[in-house]
Amino acid sequence: MQSNVGGIDKTLRIAVGALLILLALTGLIGPWGWIGVVPLATGLFNFCPAYKLLGINTCKMKK
Repeated sequence: MQSNVGGIDKTLRIAVGALLILLALTGLIGPWGWIGVVPLATGLFNFCPAYKLLGINTCKMKK
């Protein structure tokens, strides 16, 4: 897997994912908040399968 998530994108994914999971744990938004696992994982692994399919890359290229 080649990294295709970087910078601000990675930070936002981790923050939003963690927030959704926290809200689900506290019962404020219900069980659908567990969908936060997806952005959290893609942020931590620096890889998004949807980006791969769409040909998007927010990671800076190494020269």
